[in-house]
Amino acid sequence: MMSGKDGAPAHLGGALAQFVVDSRWDDIPAAVRHEAKRTLLNHVGCAIGVAQDPAVRTALAVMRPFSGAPAATVIAQGVRLDPMAASFVNAIASNLLDYDDTHLATVIHPAAPVAPPALALAEQRGLSGAATLHAILLGIEVACRVGLGVSPGHYARGWHITASAGVFGAAAACAKLLGLSPAQTWHALGIAASQSGGLVENLPTAAKNVAVGNAARNGLLAALFAEAGYEAAPAAIEGALGWARATGDAIDGDAVAGDLATRWEAARNTYKPYPAGIVFHAVIEACLGLREQLGGAADTIDRVTVAGDALLLARGDREVRNERDARVSIHHAAAVGLIRGRAGVRDFEMAAVTDPALAAFRGRVTAQLDAVLPRGAARVQVRLVDGSEVIRTVTTPRGSLEMPMTDTELAAKFRENAALGGIAERSEALVDALWAIDAAPSLQGLSRLLA
Repeated sequence: MMSGKDGAPAHLGGALAQFVVDSRWDDIPAAVRHEAKRTLLNHVGCAIGVAQDPAVRTALAVMRPFSGAPAATVIAQGVRLDPMAASFVNAIASNLLDYDDTHLATVIHPAAPVAPPALALAEQRGLSGAATLHAILLGIEVACRVGLGVSPGHYARGWHITASAGVFGAAAACAKLLGLSPAQTWHALGIAASQSGGLVENLPTAAKNVAVGNAARNGLLAALFAEAGYEAAPAAIEGALGWARATGDAIDGDAVAGDLATRWEAARNTYKPYPAGIVFHAVIEACLGLREQLGGAADTIDRVTVAGDALLLARGDREVRNERDARVSIHHAAAVGLIRGRAGVRDFEMAAVTDPALAAFRGRVTAQLDAVLPRGAARVQVRLVDGSEVIRTVTTPRGSLEMPMTDTELAAKFRENAALGGIAERSEALVDALWAIDAAPSLQGLSRLLA
């Protein structure tokens, strides 16, 4: 990688492009390759789980009349669209319930923007399962690297980093599948820089869906334009008037391009046991533990104080008006844990939002900043009606890097999502196909099961 003024790294797109082009599947550590399978299994399951959701059906209805030749499967919808339209809808589906994978250091949900265009392009062009999985892995790595380079200031300024950094991962994955040269891949990343978008302010609304869908579609578009000869500025990512400075501060080049192919951020991906924002999982688990400690006697609780870092409060100290609010609410996370003793998909739907018991209990919950607590941790203090208090702190909830979901747990989560999506009878065949995707000569078999 070249150096700019004051030794600052320059031409990050070139370094990432060379990494993508040089990467060989067999050279990647087996544990990292297996993590790619875990990510894909989780991604597909989350998309299946919302197959009947109006948000997904609406996205399909909007995109379908404008689709070109049907060449890519829309997951669990019985229809195929052109790769860009299919990417758009599938990205929305996988990210809809906040049940998808999370790279906690950046809070990127990387599979949502990266996997759909890779799957769609590979299906259209008859590419192998190993090539597809390899491209997804590299795309996730690029998205997380770019996100690390601008964290935390980028997100703090209001950019929804899953979409805004995810588009680079989508472009990288598609460039790999297209067999682009280092220069073309570099241009694809530069073109993606001009396609980046997504706002945190819009997260409680359907506008979030559009941004995530666009990240997937625009990454594919960037790679296709680069293949056709379009070019971008060499420093489109880190230049004085480039993406990083336009959306935040100067980029950390070492975080982006340091130790490529040896330090794998994709191996630090995590998976959720609860369909809520990742930073709320510690709140849920602390409340589940306190409920057990209290013998389920929620009527003995006077008030609850939840403490966490600035991100937890910024995301979750909110009024709960709909399902989207519930999935990123400190108050609702505490309520379902302490009142219901569970936190499944149904506990974050509209019926739960309007449940009188949960609504009343949310009013007893107060959020409090504790800057000492690390990201992803929470301390819950319950004051009982008799004046006594019980406290529980969770720093490493289930699903975190320290306590990862096992392969067995991920497969069980997939089956639950398959049942929600109405294709439970295909769940075992799908699980088997996804675990063995790297041995598949094409995606035809998987696509038939997903259709």
